[in-house]
Amino acid sequence: MDTLNILYLVGALLIFASIMASTLSARLGIPLLLLFLAVGVLAGEQGILGIEFSQYNIANFVGQAALACILLDGGLRTSFKSFRVGLKPAITLATWGVLATVMVLGVFVTWLLGVDWRVGMLMAAIVGSTDAAAVFSLLRNGGVKLNDRVQATLELESGANDPLAILLVTGLIALNVDPAGQTALAFLGLLLQQLGVGLGMGLLFGYLLSRLLPKVHLAEGMYAILILSAGLSVFAATNLLGGSGFLAVYLAGVLIGNYKVRSTEHVMRVMDSFAWLSQAVLFVVLGLLVTPSNVINVWHYSVAIAAFMILIARPVAVYTSVKPFKFKDREIGFISWVGLRGAVPITLAILPIMAGIDEAFLLFDIAFGVVVLSLILQGMTIPIMANTFKVRIPSNKDPKEEHEVWVSDKASITLYEFEVQSGAFAIGRHPMGISRRISPDEISVFALVRGQKIVVVDEDTKLKFGDSVWYALSGNHASKIAKIFNDTTLDRKAIDDFYGDWLLSPSVKLGDLPFFTGVMTSESLVEKLKSKPENPSKSMWQQTVAEFIKSSLGTAPVSGDTVAINDEWSLVVKEVDDNGKLRTIGLKQQEVAEVI
Repeated sequence: MDTLNILYLVGALLIFASIMASTLSARLGIPLLLLFLAVGVLAGEQGILGIEFSQYNIANFVGQAALACILLDGGLRTSFKSFRVGLKPAITLATWGVLATVMVLGVFVTWLLGVDWRVGMLMAAIVGSTDAAAVFSLLRNGGVKLNDRVQATLELESGANDPLAILLVTGLIALNVDPAGQTALAFLGLLLQQLGVGLGMGLLFGYLLSRLLPKVHLAEGMYAILILSAGLSVFAATNLLGGSGFLAVYLAGVLIGNYKVRSTEHVMRVMDSFAWLSQAVLFVVLGLLVTPSNVINVWHYSVAIAAFMILIARPVAVYTSVKPFKFKDREIGFISWVGLRGAVPITLAILPIMAGIDEAFLLFDIAFGVVVLSLILQGMTIPIMANTFKVRIPSNKDPKEEHEVWVSDKASITLYEFEVQSGAFAIGRHPMGISRRISPDEISVFALVRGQKIVVVDEDTKLKFGDSVWYALSGNHASKIAKIFNDTTLDRKAIDDFYGDWLLSPSVKLGDLPFFTGVMTSESLVEKLKSKPENPSKSMWQQTVAEFIKSSLGTAPVSGDTVAINDEWSLVVKEVDDNGKLRTIGLKQQEVAEVI
C-alpha cells in the first residue's frame, strides 16, 4: 500500500510541477512542452529525484493514448475553413513532404553516423514528421496571428502526417530485422491500407458521432468523457483493422467539432483540459525515460542532424510540396522553419528499442536531442520568424474571451468579453452606444466589470480604460466591437502600415480609382499586365479589385495577401468571409512593391 501511495504522490507532484512551470512559459518565451520535458528529465535517474524508469512498453502505451487524445482535441478545433485554404498543400506535405524529408535526411544521416543505409533511413523517418502536440500548442497559444493559409497548412499537415511517418518507421524496422522478407509492393499496399482504412473509419464514425450527440441528453461533464472514449475506440478499432488510428481520430474530431450543437460546447471546454493533461503526462514520461548523459555523449550528432533537417531537408521538402499551389517564397520559408518536432519522434524512437535493433539506443538519444533543439530553436523563434517572413497579420478585431451558452438543444447565445484599451474609441462612451452600425436589438450588455467588481449600468455610465464588458450578441458583430475596444493609436498605425491608408470595395474597378488616371494612359504598362487578367479580353483596368487579386494570386485569397499593381501601389487583402469571398481590400502606397 505504501508503494502505491508513493507512486500516486510522485506522479501527482510531477504533473503539478509541470503545470506550475507553465507560468514561466510566457515570461521566458520557452515552449511549454519543453518545460514538461525538463520536469521529467529532472525527476529521472540522473536528476533530483533519481527515479529509474526504463519501461519502454509503458511509455509507448502512454504515448499512443496521449497522442490520440491530442489529435482528437486538435480535430475538434479545426474548422472547415482551414480545409478550404490548406487541405491540398497539407496533404502533399503529409505525404510527399515526409517522404522527401526522410530521403534527403536519410542520406545525410547514413554518411554522418557511418551506419548501414537502413539504419540511416530509420533515423530520418523517426524525426521526419512534424508533431501535432507541438504545432497545436505553439501556434494556437503563442500569441501570434498568422496568415490563414500558412496556419491552416501547418495545422492540417501536423494532424495528417503521422500515418506515413509511423508506416515508414515500422517498415524500416522490419527492413532492418528481416531485409529479405520486405518488398516495395508490400510496403505500398500497407501504405494504401493505412490511409484508406484510417480515412474511411474517421469519416464514418465522425459523421455518426456528430449526429448522435444531439440525441443524447447527459450531465454536462459527461459529454467530453463520451467523446474521448468514442475517439479512443475509433483509434483502437482502426489500428486493429490495419488502418491509421491517428488519422481516423483526427478526422472524427474535425467532423464532430464542426457540427455545432449544445453538447459540443461542453466537450470543447473539458477536452482542453484532457489535451493539456495528455501533453503534460506524455512529455514527463518521455523525460523520465531519457538518460541525460547518453544524450550529451551524442549531442554533436543531434546538432548536425537538426541543423541539416531545419536548413536543408525540410526546406527542400516544403518547397517541392507547396510551390505548385502558388505559395509565396516568404510563406514557404516560414512553413519550412516551423517544422516542429515534439513527442512523436521520441515515441517513434521507442519502437526500434522494443524491436531489439542494435543501434536503437543511439537512435533514441539522438532523436531526443533533435526534439529539444527543435523546440528551442524553432519553438522559441516563431514570433520573430513570423515577422521576418511577413506572415504575421496585425489584428484588433478579436474579443478577449467568448463563451457559448446553449439555451436549448438547437439555440445558443454567445457572450463576448471586450476590455477597454488605452486610447481606444470606446473610452467615454456608454456601453450600449459604442456603434451606430449595430441595432439595439442585436446587442445587450450582460455585465460591466470595473476593478474586479460588477458595475450597474445606467444611462450615465461611461466606459473607462481597463473596463471589461460582456455582451450578448446576435449577428456577426464581434469584430466590429473589438475594434472599438482595441483600436489604440499604436494598433491603428500598425494596421494602416500593413493594409494601407485606403480601404476598397471588392466590386470597384481599378480603372475607376483616381490614383491611376494617369497610369492608365501608359500603354506599355497596360500591355505588361494584360497577361494577368481573368478574362483575356478584359484589360486590368476594366477588372474589379476582386477579379484582379484572384487572377494574380492563382489560389484562394486570405487576409494579408499582397498583389502589386505597379512599382508604387499594391492591394492587400484585409477581410475574407468564411466562404472565401473578398470583403475588404486595402490600397497601399509603397516605395518597392512585393513581387508576386
